[in-house]
Amino acid sequence: MNLDFNYNRGGYTRGSGLHRGDCVPRAITIATGLPYQTIYDELAKRTTDWWHNSNTRETRHKKPGRYKPHFGTYKPVFKSYLLDLGWKWKPTMGIGTGCKVHLKASELPKGRLICSVSKHLVAVIDGVINDTHDCSRDGTRCVYGYFYK
Repeated sequence: MNLDFNYNRGGYTRGSGLHRGDCVPRAITIATGLPYQTIYDELAKRTTDWWHNSNTRETRHKKPGRYKPHFGTYKPVFKSYLLDLGWKWKPTMGIGTGCKVHLKASELPKGRLICSVSKHLVAVIDGVINDTHDCSRDGTRCVYGYFYK
């Protein structure tokens, strides 16, 4: 059974709606109920701190001016933020295991989830995708893991 879809911008109100890469603050906003700007500002601050205090491949080879979450948010940044908010991570796929859980209602638990799929984070609330587009690929999209409270 495929998930239902609800168009939800997560409180994003700036500009014409041509926002790109803001799936992380949007998914966190929708799942937690916290204001979009609060989430966005905290992710921007944490990304800046991570950039200055990390020696990873990303921080060595990309321009440091790209601290804004609407350009995308790095996994170590949003993962630590969600853990600090009291969310737990449940991996559903490992290296070499293949896809075990898809973005469909019969394979995900009920409740508020933030699902990690390829190059995207999406909020799923009681079997309903809350996002700006239906990213389920008709129930075939693999879920790498999800955050739950």
